[in-house]
Amino acid sequence: LLTVTVFLSTLTPKFYFALTVTSSFISGLIFVFEWWHFRKYGTSFIEQVSVSHLRPLIGGAENSPPAPAAFSAGENETSRQNMPECKVWRNPLNLFRGAEYSRYMWVTGKEPLTYYDMNLSAQDHQTFFTCDTDALRPSDTVMQKAWRERNPQARIKAAYQALELNNDCATAYVLLAEEEATTIVDAEKYFKQALKAGEMIYRKSQNCHSQSPQHEAQLRRDTNVLVYVKRRLAMCARKLGRIREAVKMMRDLMKEFPLLSMLNIHENLLEALLELQAYADVQAVLAKYDDISLPKSAAICYTAALLKARAVSERFSPETASKRGLSTAEINAVEAIHRAVEFNPHVPKYLLEMKSLVLPPEHILKRGDSEAVAYAFFHLQHWKRIEGALNLLHCTWEGTFRMIPYPLEKGHLFYPYPSCTETADRELLPTFHEVSVYPQKELPFFIHFTAGLCSFSAMLALLTHQFPELMVIFVKA
Repeated sequence: LLTVTVFLSTLTPKFYFALTVTSSFISGLIFVFEWWHFRKYGTSFIEQVSVSHLRPLIGGAENSPPAPAAFSAGENETSRQNMPECKVWRNPLNLFRGAEYSRYMWVTGKEPLTYYDMNLSAQDHQTFFTCDTDALRPSDTVMQKAWRERNPQARIKAAYQALELNNDCATAYVLLAEEEATTIVDAEKYFKQALKAGEMIYRKSQNCHSQSPQHEAQLRRDTNVLVYVKRRLAMCARKLGRIREAVKMMRDLMKEFPLLSMLNIHENLLEALLELQAYADVQAVLAKYDDISLPKSAAICYTAALLKARAVSERFSPETASKRGLSTAEINAVEAIHRAVEFNPHVPKYLLEMKSLVLPPEHILKRGDSEAVAYAFFHLQHWKRIEGALNLLHCTWEGTFRMIPYPLEKGHLFYPYPSCTETADRELLPTFHEVSVYPQKELPFFIHFTAGLCSFSAMLALLTHQFPELMVIFVKA
């Protein structure tokens, strides 16, 4: 102790100044290197070394498997070339207003649909169910006005007026099924009446569609009505537990109208097949629709991940995987999860029940929170049914963000994440729902630590330069 005291008493202020400047310089270099490594690789170098080399020496285990290898660049390049804007799509599994949305409002007193969402639906109805020849049929003229009405009761009243003019007005039955029926059973009855009337009108339109452009427009409208009714009947059967019947109706509809793939009827089929646990049939549907040239969706990406997770999830253990490494099947499952999370990063929080669900809107935004709500609302039960699938998702999904530290600028398998989704989702989802945004990449602890160390050292150097005698007394004390 005496030697140390003598040594400190002989040191000059220049030494302390040089010491603090040197430490500031070294900590600054460490900070710059850490920041550069984080910008390039999305992770802290010091944390990576500690996890990879030091933790195994002290008996620790990393909870998440290593990042998977990259997919082929073909899909990546094709996706980036076809980079779409934030387009709102009709929800393939949208609920029934009278039998489901209205019931929610009666029980909770909260409006589940926004005005923007309902306005989009009104525009859809006018596009699908009206045409230039409506003036030739009085009932269609009434229905043309009915789709524009904002008040539900006014729409229902107009539908009854159309039925008084023509008892075979299919679109009137459609409106009543959607908005007046308070149960799925009642809705199905209306849709069956709409199907009977719609098929009769469709056959008439087929016979004379080549006579003039007006007749062709009428055939397109009658085709839209028929497809809509058949799809909703299949959805009624699915909701009432007649799942095999629903699957057959959907398959028949897809065969009869193969060109209407933009309606995404295959997503209804995927959900019904998952309920039947017909995983081989699900894989066959995915093989057809999970193609580079076709637009992706959360249903496609997460169903593909679920099937791959099903092969390994029951025996998967993060501790065991960190010791022996991942098998080929586990790597495929993890890659599929990363692919799905990159496409829509909001879904895992709903599947893992880290965030509350609400009723899905009638329209969704691809890769947005609205799509995540719609997917999880119907598919959460399918993930729960497969033992270990949610555990595998929990252990691996956050690794996607280490692979893509700057998602708005650069993607991995898909084009960069659209920054416009948050604004559109806030218009589609109800106000009482907290909209999810893309998880922001947080700076690692060691970057904060080195930044603080650099700042502290620089402050010491400045104080030593300004007050050398006081700093010497402080250090000796």
